[in-house]
Amino acid sequence: MGRRRCPPSVERLSYRRDPIMSSRIRFDVLTLFPEIFSGYLEQSLLKLAIDRGLVDVRLWDFRNWATDRHRSVDDKPFGGGPGMLLSCQPVFDAVEAVQEDAPEPGRLVMLSPQGQPLAHSLVEDIAATPRVLLLCGRYEGFDERIREGLKPLEISVGDFVTNGGEVPAMLVIDSAIRLVPGVLGEENSYRDDSFAQPGRLEHPQYTRPREFRGMQVPDVLLSGNHEDINRWRHEQSEHRTRERRPDLLSAAPNPDPNPDLTQYQNTQAQNQTQAQTTGLNR
Repeated sequence: MGRRRCPPSVERLSYRRDPIMSSRIRFDVLTLFPEIFSGYLEQSLLKLAIDRGLVDVRLWDFRNWATDRHRSVDDKPFGGGPGMLLSCQPVFDAVEAVQEDAPEPGRLVMLSPQGQPLAHSLVEDIAATPRVLLLCGRYEGFDERIREGLKPLEISVGDFVTNGGEVPAMLVIDSAIRLVPGVLGEENSYRDDSFAQPGRLEHPQYTRPREFRGMQVPDVLLSGNHEDINRWRHEQSEHRTRERRPDLLSAAPNPDPNPDLTQYQNTQAQNQTQAQTTGLNR
């Protein structure tokens, strides 16, 4: 079988600033509506990551692999029922052509309400994958043989149904790029996020002013005592998790009882050791 060449009009839908630079992660989004992504890809951290060559996002339109003059990609379901299904031929041809667009075919993901929940552990797995292909459905979804033949990893963003897979694909991209080194200003800032530590929601955060409409910033955060601050943050994180998501606590392994404090103490010990070594060498 000959190579399924990508139509020239599709190749131009690439959000990549430097064609020579190799990104840390590449997303190929296969969709009926690539225009939905235009504003999303030009904003905030994702745009900066693309500009710096850390992330590469390419958009592909299923209709470019349609074989009839109407560029049809869907049809009525056998057995009757409402809506239309995305057909096998354009989806298979699109996936196989896009996979051949790089030396590595990448990991194929289908956005589906029947898929594996998009939890933090899965986001970490995706962020560590150099290339991810995201299949975005529409209408009543995909012909079942697309699942059987292409064997994608199916991912669900929640127990609800959206009009298509485009917004879920954005959620996958948005959550994964935060874990790509260099994307966030602070390399470790995501480590205190909700779910980054198993069984934990993030602690409360405050900024200026100290008082607003009678609501005060907790005194401990103004104390300058890092051990007390880290202890307070851990306690608040645990309290918030018990109050709002007790299911996380029961599902989590037995973690360090105070990881923030432990990390701080380890850093202090390393600094003290380094200072002592420096003093001995003088």
